[in-house]
Amino acid sequence: MPTVNREQIITAALAIVDEQGSDALTMRTLASRVHRQVSSLYNHVGSRDELIELVRARIVEDIDTSAFAVQPWDVALEAWARSYLRAFAAHPNLIRILATTPIRDISTFEIYDDVIGALIEAGWPMHDAVAVMRTVEAHVLGSALDIVAPSDMLDQASVPAELARVHAALAPEYEASTSAAAAFELGIRALLDGLRTRRAAVAPA
Repeated sequence: MPTVNREQIITAALAIVDEQGSDALTMRTLASRVHRQVSSLYNHVGSRDELIELVRARIVEDIDTSAFAVQPWDVALEAWARSYLRAFAAHPNLIRILATTPIRDISTFEIYDDVIGALIEAGWPMHDAVAVMRTVEAHVLGSALDIVAPSDMLDQASVPAELARVHAALAPEYEASTSAAAAFELGIRALLDGLRTRRAAVAPA
């Protein structure tokens, strides 16, 4: 039987979550996926918690922070948000488990260090920098779930006619501005506008 390495185990774990949800990710289901005994997995992964962090590290490989080195903080923050959205929208079943599990992965902290460091260098007070990052992060994660939701999640046909305002606002001709993607665009613009105002107030140029 061919050997199984850590990278293959991480790939299998990610596939389980993508297909069945995070609750399905157990050492037993993972062992079955890679055709091994549970005990043999511990040669590569010490625990389910460690496995989750390895999966986290795999996902954040696709999150780009390079703009923070060359762009103004607000432009870089938007680029980071869009990169983050793409990474998590591709694996929406991971959002709940990664958003509610203590972070131990060093590569995730390295991303946060890039973001927070750039904000501080741009004049944000240190005590605000984490809140700025988390505010954008929360919008991204909510939007990632919204974007992959069923297309009829918010559908005019499901709204009783007597709720005239909701019914009218969900008319097909408004689809371009009522979609999840449009909501993300409106949200990120509003967030950045508000953050620029806040930045000017806490640290005038």
